[in-house]
Amino acid sequence: MRRKGTRGSARRPAARRGAAGVRAPRRPRVGVWSFTSCEGCQMRLLELEGGGLGLFDRFEVAYFPEATRSESPGPLDLAVVEGSVSTPQEAERIQEVRARTRELWAIGACATAGGIQALRNFMNLDELARLVYAAPEYVETLETSTAIADHVNVDLELRGCPLDAGQLEAALAAFLDGRRLSLPAHAVCLECKLGGNPCLLVAGGRPCLGPATQAGCGALCPAFGRGCFGCFGPMEAAQPEAMRRVLVSLGLSEDQATREFRRFAAAAPAFAGGGRRP
Repeated sequence: MRRKGTRGSARRPAARRGAAGVRAPRRPRVGVWSFTSCEGCQMRLLELEGGGLGLFDRFEVAYFPEATRSESPGPLDLAVVEGSVSTPQEAERIQEVRARTRELWAIGACATAGGIQALRNFMNLDELARLVYAAPEYVETLETSTAIADHVNVDLELRGCPLDAGQLEAALAAFLDGRRLSLPAHAVCLECKLGGNPCLLVAGGRPCLGPATQAGCGALCPAFGRGCFGCFGPMEAAQPEAMRRVLVSLGLSEDQATREFRRFAAAAPAFAGGGRRP
């Protein structure tokens, strides 16, 4: 998966003077946007309101349709974007969002790897539209569903379907403190080992994308006996060709092996080919 920009911010918002002339830190201005998605990752932000880091307490929320009707114009310190770019309007809107913010985050599998809707990248879109919509002539869409980083510079990617609430809270805390967030670059397999989970791939002979998928979910699916679906996208040192050979050796057909890669991260370059070399 391509990444642009840095993994976090080391800059603090400017200070402002209070009524008594004492300089107090200004609350950073944040906006939250939703592109093509189920909007589930935005719910993670709202879930933080019940915890120790309340978005509305620590940030000035300038735009967040899921949570407030108010909208404040002007530049932002942080834009949080959920969803993939799938329509011409979204392709224009992401440029507008990028232009008005100092830092931009892409959150969730849709924003970082195209999401489930990226499955259409490998289909005939006209035929698909005829099957799905009663009046496809009124549907205006792009040929592909792509990640936010394919269109604008992204400062931080938080992956997953949905993204991990702990990672999100840590990212916001790091932003407030002016620190850089360190994200795991290893595979889900390490999280399985740390959790004491038996290897579904080796011991169980069951399909699991854990060896090729970036950690961060806590090996949630394998912990409940389900093979990893790859929703956190490919790890930096992923070997999709080797992973594909393992899947086929388990009895999966060539088509089934391809589908294993194209569940949640179909627009990620390392997974888009279904484990085949370009």
